[in-house]
Parts: sequence; C-alpha cells; structure tokens
Amino acid sequence: MTFSATPGEAEPSGYAHPLYAASLAEFGTIRPLPECRGWLLERQIPGHPRRDAMGCYPLFACRDWTRLAGDLDAIGQTLVSVALVADPFGPPDSKVLERCFDRVIPFKQHFVVDLGRAVGAGVSRHHRRYAQRALREVSVEWVEDPPGFAAEWCALYRVLTNRHGIRGIPAFSERALAEQLAVPGIAVLRASRGSETLGATLWYRQGEFAYYHLGAYAEAGYRLRASFALFWTAVESFAAAGLRWLDLGGPAGTAAGTEDGLTRFKQGWATGSRTAYFCGRVFDPAAYERLAVTRATAQTVYFPAYRVGEFA
Repeated sequence: MTFSATPGEAEPSGYAHPLYAASLAEFGTIRPLPECRGWLLERQIPGHPRRDAMGCYPLFACRDWTRLAGDLDAIGQTLVSVALVADPFGPPDSKVLERCFDRVIPFKQHFVVDLGRAVGAGVSRHHRRYAQRALREVSVEWVEDPPGFAAEWCALYRVLTNRHGIRGIPAFSERALAEQLAVPGIAVLRASRGSETLGATLWYRQGEFAYYHLGAYAEAGYRLRASFALFWTAVESFAAAGLRWLDLGGPAGTAAGTEDGLTRFKQGWATGSRTAYFCGRVFDPAAYERLAVTRATAQTVYFPAYRVGEFA
C-alpha cells in the first residue's frame, strides 16, 4: 500500500468525515454543522424532553474552525448544552475555542511524533529493542481492503474489550467497527505469523496528519509484542509517505497524567506532546440549571453536570 500526503485535499477524511460520525449513530442523532463542516451527536437527556449534544468520540474535527462559532450560535436554545474534545491539531490556538465555548479546559496531553525528524529519532531504546525483536517474529503489512478485514478486526477487538473490561462508547459495536473501516482516510496495519493474525492498528489520515485510532491483539500477539512491530512500521511508512505528524492519543480514561502501561507505550514513540482541550457550552442556562440541581447529587466539575456518572 502506498500513501501520499494531501494537505490541500478537497474532501474530508478520518474524524472529519460524515461516515465516521455515522458510525456512532447508536449514541445519538447526527447533527451537521454546515459552516465549519463538522458533526455532533445530538442526544435525548434521559427522563427529560430536552436534548443536548456531544462531539464524536474520541475527537471532534471539522474543516474550518473559524466558522465553528457561527454554527454553535445558530443552535440557539434548541439544545441545552454541548460537550466535546477538540482535535489537538485542529484550531490554531485555544483562543479560537474560547470564542466558541464557555469552558475550555486542558484535558489530556496527546503524544505526537514529528515525522520531519529522522525516522525513529524519538523512539526510546526500550521500544527500539522490542520492535527489532518483534519484527524478527512477525510479519507486518498494510491491509489493502480494510472493509474486507471487518470480521477479523471485530474478533481482535473483542479480545481487547474482554481483557480490559471496556464499556460504553469505546467498546464499539460490530456495526460501528465495520463502518469505521469504510471511512475515507482509513489505514490498517496487520501483524501476522503464518496465516494467524496477531494484531492490527487503525489509523486515520487527515491531510498531513495521521491519528492512531485503535489497536487490538490476539493473545499470541501480546506474547510476541506485535504492537512494537506495528508502531515501528507505522512511523516508518507515514514518514516515507511525506506526512508531517502522528497523533498517538493520550492516556486511557479521563484522568490526565495517569502513568499506566498504555501511557508509557505511547510516550516511548513520541517526540513531544500536544494539548487536547475539553470544551463545553450551555445554550439554555435556565434549563441547564434546573437539570443540574435535580440530577447532580454533589458538587461536580463534570460537564454537563446533569450527566455526571454517565460513562462510569
């Protein structure tokens, strides 16, 4: 498979594409933002006639951030509130977001790879050593037909969700997983030994950026450390294609600064970090306050307060 960097591409891809939003339709009604060309998920507030909205998981992306404020203004009081995590490579700075939202809070530091540097320049000695070992044990290739990989991918992803007890949106239904493989910009890297699939990573390309979306492994893939072979190959391939940055995402969960295995794994590939901001806006203050008073059982920084505990 060959890649090319397309910073001036005419069509959206990855998280900015409507098909990605459509893959999350079980979590809400897709609401287009026509000026900025982004997408929200409009949701019924449980036990209440009103609705609110959230950005697509894991990141909200759009084509023109300078027009986002106009789209949000146009919502008026038809929704109670909106909450999202902004693409860390999206708006040029937090001031753009502050013109759109009431709350703009540093949420996570995403680990990023500057592909303009020498390949592997930011890779830790530990990761380099494990990648070399893994590449002697497994074969790595780009999947030429991502939609045709759906059955294998769903099986791998169920190993992940069962192993780590993943629930809610990140668990993804088989329908969502299959639809995400058909989103323009998808790139799937597969590790195997003989005819056995050991693991795979999914990436979304948006212009000169590639975003690590998901990774999952069979039990043999964990033993052979296939993840190291996959990430090493991804860094090499995207750099050779002329892309500029990789976004590896941040720590798992909602606690910034968590030191777990996934955090250390991502950090070992990174050349730096970039802030992903949580953004929230209240469209109907009176309705928001009524809901918060009746549903938030204690003081909470969660937004919207009336949904506290929804992803516990």
